[in-house]
Amino acid sequence: MVTATQSSFVFLVVSSLLLVPSLSISEAAAGYHVPIVSGLSWTFYQNTCPSLEFIIRDYLMSVFVNDIGQAAGLLRLHFHDCFVQGCDASVLLDGSASGPSEQQAPPNLTLRARAFQIINELRSRIEKACGRIVSCADIVALAARDSVFLSGGPYYGVPLGRRDGLNFATVNATLQNLPPPFANTSTILSMFATKNFTPTDTVALSGGHTIGLSHCTSFTSRLYPTQDPTMAQTFAKNLKVTCPTANSTNTTVLDIRSPNIFDNKYYVDLLNREGLFTSDQDLYTDSRTRGIVTSFAVNQSLFFENFAIAMIKMGQLSVLTGNSGEIRANCSARNPRSKSDLASVVEELPVEEAWSEF
Repeated sequence: MVTATQSSFVFLVVSSLLLVPSLSISEAAAGYHVPIVSGLSWTFYQNTCPSLEFIIRDYLMSVFVNDIGQAAGLLRLHFHDCFVQGCDASVLLDGSASGPSEQQAPPNLTLRARAFQIINELRSRIEKACGRIVSCADIVALAARDSVFLSGGPYYGVPLGRRDGLNFATVNATLQNLPPPFANTSTILSMFATKNFTPTDTVALSGGHTIGLSHCTSFTSRLYPTQDPTMAQTFAKNLKVTCPTANSTNTTVLDIRSPNIFDNKYYVDLLNREGLFTSDQDLYTDSRTRGIVTSFAVNQSLFFENFAIAMIKMGQLSVLTGNSGEIRANCSARNPRSKSDLASVVEELPVEEAWSEF
């Protein structure tokens, strides 16, 4: 039996595929004029894995028809990877004896476990078709783009050629680079500016909250003990039903108007004082970003264009290319080191640290 959600998803996919012409990656991005980092290319796997994008999109379609919520999970995975030490798939690495991985940092505790599984499943399918030539970092970037596109959002090109990082970031580095939901616009703009994002980029990337879920604990400080005056009364009343206490473990949608469709309704929510996080609603409260929010709320095409530009920029943050990093066989773990690799590590570390490695 086909559910209403499945029917809506099928309609979205068919509609999107009809609207998108048969473009190459370079053609799809041509109108955005975003500089490309040296070492990346629009046609990086054109000869070595020409079926790459088809493999990813075909598999994600089969996943989303049963659970469109995974689209938000994959998009968030890409964001959390790129903002912390660059788009190197370090967020996928499991912890080790040297310390907890990025996944153990508070901002990443709510990343969807299924999203990590999907990336590894794609890794296996791609390697079977093309060999081990596509990095996990590139898979994450393409999966995020197709998550946006297959849920109704814009199609944009993804420059490829990233390599996978050898180490995960520390918990402190993760905390310092991922904006918390209680951050105000000043904090958000400052954090994004350090990565060369403009205010328009920042507001556009925040629009990723047009799909997905949030845990109550990410916003109940706006409900208890007193209600945030920037939150609409009816909206707050409904949230208190879902989150009856400040430490409730329930979840709710980020966009109350169209939670499973990538559109501009997130900005309409903000105009109606129905943004879930402080970091969302304050974009409309703050005079520096209010006009951008309003322009995206009334013009979805403008939002889509700016979101695509910002995503292409984000996907190139501190990427590893050429001979840097590696191509992981398992996205959750580094490739086994050779004896020469281990010897060089011992030479570089203080004696006590070298011992602790083993």
